[in-house]
Amino acid sequence: MKLKVGDEAPDFEGRTESGDVIRLSQFRGRYVVLYFYPKDDTPGCRAEALSFKENWDDIIKRGAVVLGVSGDSQESHKRFKEKYGLPFTLVSDEGDKIREMYGAKGFLIPGRVTFVIDPQGKIALIYSSQMNPTSHVREVLKVIPENLTNT
Repeated sequence: MKLKVGDEAPDFEGRTESGDVIRLSQFRGRYVVLYFYPKDDTPGCRAEALSFKENWDDIIKRGAVVLGVSGDSQESHKRFKEKYGLPFTLVSDEGDKIREMYGAKGFLIPGRVTFVIDPQGKIALIYSSQMNPTSHVREVLKVIPENLTNT
């Protein structure tokens, strides 16, 4: 299924790096940055994660939630998060079910695609750039209004 801006974001369930069950629907009422990346602790994925970390204050001021998703295991996510002090949640998508729901599969390697989901559950942004991982956070910050507060 090919998603587009304005579509309802598919709800999903996954496990976080700490083993907790997480659902997209639990964040209704807030902006959600859902970013799919190929693999923990590879150069591009590290650069992308660190760019979200570096812009964390701006993201939090806007009341947004960030969820990073890859096919890596919970244990791999935990090591990646701890190694770089990542302040956001990583979701294990072993079997690529969430990735498939969002059409973020990629060709030779898993795709690097970021979605912004608005507080009503609609897709506000779909941004794909495999070769420029640090551009994702810039595109996200263009879409989420600055005057929001945490709810």
